[in-house]
Amino acid sequence: MLMTDFQQVYHILFDHYGPQHWWPADTPFEILVGAVLTQNTSWSNVDKALAGLRERGLLEYETFAQLAPDEIAPLIRSSGYYNLKAQRLRNLINLVEEEYGGDFALFCKGELHPLREQLLAVKGIGPETADAILLYVCKKPSFVVDTYTHRVFSRHGMVDEESDYHSIQEQFVNNLPEDTELYGEYHGLIVRVAKDFCKKKAPRCEGCPLDGLHRRW
Repeated sequence: MLMTDFQQVYHILFDHYGPQHWWPADTPFEILVGAVLTQNTSWSNVDKALAGLRERGLLEYETFAQLAPDEIAPLIRSSGYYNLKAQRLRNLINLVEEEYGGDFALFCKGELHPLREQLLAVKGIGPETADAILLYVCKKPSFVVDTYTHRVFSRHGMVDEESDYHSIQEQFVNNLPEDTELYGEYHGLIVRVAKDFCKKKAPRCEGCPLDGLHRRW
């Protein structure tokens, strides 16, 4: 069976970079917190906030769940929009408390599509954050699309410039095996090539593993 274009891009990137072991966090709950904190900021800012929470022993569900938004906010100041993000984290905690009896492990065992709908119903949780939680926290095959994905694949003519989140995600899902590990690695590889070469301004096409992509098939 011939590989799809999307599969070939994955193999090109994987051969060039190797495994990314994405997401850059230590535990499922830490990933969930990071998925909210990374909204509209760089990972370096998130890392500072996570380090502060870790030092205080607050990156465990049981301890973090005791905090009110006004207690969370000053602890995540480095991530920006900290009052807003504190409330969003509290909203996620409330979901786990109200729907899963405060059992974080049970929350992660939920079925993919109902769980995704629950996450999207949480105020402040959009598709990208929901899918990151599903994929990296709950290990569900839910492909994550971000600005890097749109940039890389629209520049290579594989998705339309005007494509929305759902339509881009659908193209990946339709052209890849349903594989949680592959989805996770692929997202990490896209982030890597976008940061290294496919920059928002002044992209560095020379030397990029995807240079001349249209000539590979």
